[in-house]
Amino acid sequence: MAAEMAEQPAVLAALAGRRAEVVEHVRACLPEPLAGVMLVARGSSDYAAVYGRYLLEVHAGVPGALASPSVATHYRSRLDLSDTLVVSVSQSGATEEIVATQQWARDCGAATIAVANAADSPLVASADLALVTSAGPELAVPATKTYLTQLAAMCVLGTALAPEPTALDDDLTRAADEVERLLASALGVDAAVAVLRDAEHVVVSGRGLLMGTALETALKLEETCLRPVRGYSYADLRHGPMSVVTSGVTAVLVAAKDGPLLAALVEIARDLGDRGATTVGIGGDEAFAQACAVHVPGPDLVEPVAPLGMMVPAQLVVERLARELGLDPDNPRGLAKVTRTDPTDDWKGTTE
Repeated sequence: MAAEMAEQPAVLAALAGRRAEVVEHVRACLPEPLAGVMLVARGSSDYAAVYGRYLLEVHAGVPGALASPSVATHYRSRLDLSDTLVVSVSQSGATEEIVATQQWARDCGAATIAVANAADSPLVASADLALVTSAGPELAVPATKTYLTQLAAMCVLGTALAPEPTALDDDLTRAADEVERLLASALGVDAAVAVLRDAEHVVVSGRGLLMGTALETALKLEETCLRPVRGYSYADLRHGPMSVVTSGVTAVLVAAKDGPLLAALVEIARDLGDRGATTVGIGGDEAFAQACAVHVPGPDLVEPVAPLGMMVPAQLVVERLARELGLDPDNPRGLAKVTRTDPTDDWKGTTE
């Protein structure tokens, strides 16, 4: 896991360097008119898709939605998708449920784009356009470099559909350097590990463009460190779960350095602290850092591109915490790189 995390600057730089070519191909395959984009994924790929949906709506001004594969594979509904772009996201490109959902979308008239790490995969072979992330083989079970390149693919897709396709180019170009800097510095990581090691209950929260990062951080803590963790939008956290936050709860908050949600994340960090929780903040600005008990710096990237760097401090925390707990971060108990979704029915899918 650590070795593959270290490869992330190079694979991100390579993918970012192809963005102009990818943007051209994406714009050429769009239906006319384009009503919206539907994203199909599972597991970590689904959290990359969450980022993609927000970026499409916030930056590109295009409606986005997360597809429910069971609509295709179990309910077998027939929809008119002739004005829809369907983007399927899968690390292996071999997840049967995702491959089947993409084929269903094509049968319903959609234009399809496959985002996958494997160029020779069935998902890539059956799409109208393939965006191969080319991160190289990933041996550790927890996705790191493949997840980061999926985020980069979502960023390129979001910019391709925007009125100004080059608006985020500077930050996208700098993202690889920011990832390298964060990997090298690891500021605050040991303090965060010390807090999480002794935590009785853990919640992770963010919102908007960083919501996918919060959910992926929660998943990584669960699958790699074998701790039950809940991931929430901070809005959902305030709508009920906040009532059970007391001492013994550790709250991990993720925030970009700017954007319209930053002030609210500073406020909830203070509120959680007032209720007795120990807050671990990742990213944000100086006010956010001061509001948290422990702070891990994030990337110096604008909010629309921040998720490409924000996951790196979380990865460092998770990998070190697993080793601190005497666990193997590369091979979490009971997990494999590919997992069956429905082993008892006709659609024996896999998830990653």
